[in-house]
Amino acid sequence: MFHTNDRTIKRKIGLLNLAEELGNTTNACKMLGVSRDTFYRYREAVSYGGMDTLLENSR
Repeated sequence: MFHTNDRTIKRKIGLLNLAEELGNTTNACKMLGVSRDTFYRYREAVSYGGMDTLLENSR
């Protein structure tokens, strides 16, 4: 379970935590209105580079 005080990544971490608590990625994504593809991108980013990789980058 991850924790943060940074407002920009709190929702993303919340999604990852909810999926872990429920044990069901699909239900967590539906509850928060996020696609499963997005969930897996978040999860891969965290596993690759930690929570800092979830910070918003300018386009």
